Amino acid sequence: MSAQRMLFFTVAALLLTGIGLTGWREVHWFLYVVPAMLVFAGISGICPGLMLYKKIGFK
Repeated sequence: MSAQRMLFFTVAALLLTGIGLTGWREVHWFLYVVPAMLVFAGISGICPGLMLYKKIGFK
């Protein structure tokens, strides 16, 4: 496993821990999108956010 994939999993775990400590019913549904994208990126190696920024024009 690469360091980049491990970083995706770590950030997703921290976000989900924060959601859990706040309360699963109190947070907005959109806050679940970020950990889902990061877990997907960690498993597949394809980061949707990075792809979006590259299409916009960032390097």
